[in-house]
Amino acid sequence: MLVSLNWLKNYVDISGISTEELAEKITKSGIEVDGIEYIAQETKGVVTGYVESCEKHPNADKLSLCQVDVGDEKLQIICGAPNVAKGQKVAVARPGAVLPGNFRIKKVKLRGVESNGMICSLQELGTDDKYIPKGMEDGIYVFPDDVKVGENVEPLLNLDDAVLEFDLTPNRADALSMIGVAYEVAAILDKPIQLPEAEVNTLDEDANDHVKVEVEAPDLTPYYAAFLIKDLEIKPSPLWMSNYLMAAGIRPINNVVDITNYVLLEYGQPLHAFDYDRLHSDKIVVRRARDGEKIVTLDEQERVLTEENLVITNGKESVALAGVMGGFETEVHDGTTAVLLEAALFSPAAVRRTVKQTGLRSESSTRFEKGIDPARVKEAGLRACQLFQKYANGKVYAGAAEFDELDKSEKTVKMNTSQINRRLGTEISAEDIVQILNKLRFHFDRDGDYFTVYAPTRRQDITIFEDMLEEVARIYGYDHLPFTLPDGTPQAGTLTEFQLLKRKVKSYLQGAGLMETITYSLTDEKKIKRLISPEVNEENITPVQLAKPMSEDHKYLRLSLLPELLSIVSYNQARNQNDVAYYELGSIFVSEEETLTHQPEERLRLSGVLSGEWLAHPWQQESKEVDFYVVKGLMEGLFDHLGIQIEFKQVKLDDMHPGRSAALKVHNRTIGFIGQLHPLLQKDMDLKDTYLFDVNLDTVLKIVDRDPEYGQIPKYPSIIRDVAFILDQDVLAGNVKETIEEVGSPLVTQVQVFDVYEGNNIESGKKSIAYSLLYQHPEKTLKDEEVEASFSEIIETVKNKYHAHVRS
Repeated sequence: MLVSLNWLKNYVDISGISTEELAEKITKSGIEVDGIEYIAQETKGVVTGYVESCEKHPNADKLSLCQVDVGDEKLQIICGAPNVAKGQKVAVARPGAVLPGNFRIKKVKLRGVESNGMICSLQELGTDDKYIPKGMEDGIYVFPDDVKVGENVEPLLNLDDAVLEFDLTPNRADALSMIGVAYEVAAILDKPIQLPEAEVNTLDEDANDHVKVEVEAPDLTPYYAAFLIKDLEIKPSPLWMSNYLMAAGIRPINNVVDITNYVLLEYGQPLHAFDYDRLHSDKIVVRRARDGEKIVTLDEQERVLTEENLVITNGKESVALAGVMGGFETEVHDGTTAVLLEAALFSPAAVRRTVKQTGLRSESSTRFEKGIDPARVKEAGLRACQLFQKYANGKVYAGAAEFDELDKSEKTVKMNTSQINRRLGTEISAEDIVQILNKLRFHFDRDGDYFTVYAPTRRQDITIFEDMLEEVARIYGYDHLPFTLPDGTPQAGTLTEFQLLKRKVKSYLQGAGLMETITYSLTDEKKIKRLISPEVNEENITPVQLAKPMSEDHKYLRLSLLPELLSIVSYNQARNQNDVAYYELGSIFVSEEETLTHQPEERLRLSGVLSGEWLAHPWQQESKEVDFYVVKGLMEGLFDHLGIQIEFKQVKLDDMHPGRSAALKVHNRTIGFIGQLHPLLQKDMDLKDTYLFDVNLDTVLKIVDRDPEYGQIPKYPSIIRDVAFILDQDVLAGNVKETIEEVGSPLVTQVQVFDVYEGNNIESGKKSIAYSLLYQHPEKTLKDEEVEASFSEIIETVKNKYHAHVRS
């Protein structure tokens, strides 16, 4: 909303306060002023003048020699503007005048002829291009004939105006009008407000004798009024009205259209003027459009409508999109002599649907969408009729053809002084609240400290106690609210244990070389069932679909973080960024309901994607590509960092490589998986070999032992024994490792696989796996006999359990 201060002065006295100070007060009261813009830079000594004669310069083809009357004297001025002519009233900078940029006007000689001043264009007067009327962009500015010669041009051209730009929140639709802003400023400054009086001298004829209004969609149109005005003269608007409209960002067109726009901005009530003769009907019918119905709007575009659109018709065909845009066929034009003026209240939802469908957003539709004052709909129509009568010589028919099922009742809010003070921490008295309500011009009943407030219809946003609490607080002044400290003993801010554990996980992964990403929580139908962790897949889950998705690519709430992470990898590798290692810590959304009645359950998961080179030492000509064991090592390191024993069990999963995938288990419970992406899916996504991990972090963080652990540093020497077993191909190395740890405990403190061999000297269907066993006792030095006894027991157990033998 752009607010002209010169226009605002018509309703409330803002003298004695600077523009900047006023903007600050408005901002502090709850409406943010985004910026201040001045119409023009300061000028001095520029007045209106009358061009009595205009002749060709004797020594120059493109210059004119003008004799100009400026009231108290006549000046000879040489002008180079192509549009200067005899009989014009123009802006004249007299000798000694100062134009923007400290440009001083002096008497000069041009081609041997004396020139005593300068006839000015609006640009030369410092006016921004956007405030220049159409047709006045080139050449000097020509005033209407009714201006007086010798007047200061600053107030005439509104050059001394400043415009405040409001950044309104959706609830403050009342401030989308100059009267609404006037109420706000009057309350802030505690000044009286002067509202326009819509007094109209009407004809004896009644509008109802010439037009009838029928509303077939009363749920969408609770009020519709049609005023009739005849014998109109289409001409330019008065200068002051054009100035105000331009300051508000609207270019003047003609007096009829400008008056409807002026009242729109003054009252916040959209109006529309139909050429009455072009309606070819004495009936206005408001109804829902028919599927496939067509209308050509004012922008000369044909629109195909649906039943969701609300239209104004002449009883046969559509002549306007209700609340959005009029029809081309009934547009006011230079030959218009009679208009039917529409003042109505349309459903915000209906207008919003039409705007969304057509893309036609306007000042009118914005106000209908946010809500208008029902008490001022008809009043705004009468105000426009008053202006038609005064500035277009129109004759107004008595009354208005109208349909009226409008609710004009005021909302009632109860409050009391103690409630307000308890919420605000203040000591506001009941008398203070009375003053605040009077400033706001709210009617109320008072019973001691108890108030019953009747919120005016212009303030549709006030319905409950908290709304009135805000009104009291902002008019009282946020700066006057007391500063208080929280009760109790002050404590330093800290993180919860859950937050600390999440940071611990992030710290480990970032230290390992992974980069954190944040992807969309929304995905498409193709990705929604891909790469879901096995323990989630075992549940009876239903993907959660959005009722109104932004696009098909963002239709579902995700069940896995991995598809979007893979999209990032694909994007980077397509741009030659082949070595990637990403992780994300985010939520998936799980529900078992086909028709959602409750919020889906959010579960925290940790997912990662790695591809390309993991380590590189160019000087040593060494490199390490990402493989299954890199990802497995990352997970082992993470769970060791968290103090959790993790197991890996080979599994076959959809979209994963059948021989390079494993489930992650803790206490025999699946909590995620790792592995390589299936080669076919890699090819489909144009990816190189890519490895993944996915962990249920909610479960992991619940089982972490949060008590710090201490392990004594060993004081006694250790002994390492290596052994290689010949095993069947289907025997898992991890199972053998568990057996060694179980039998060797407590002397064997660590077991590692360091070699796997198949080939020469190993019979078909067999493999050799070598293990390194670390023996150590925390309280003594182990003897050879103790180690040998334990080692022999381990070998015998493995031989018997797995039908193995020791490789010689």
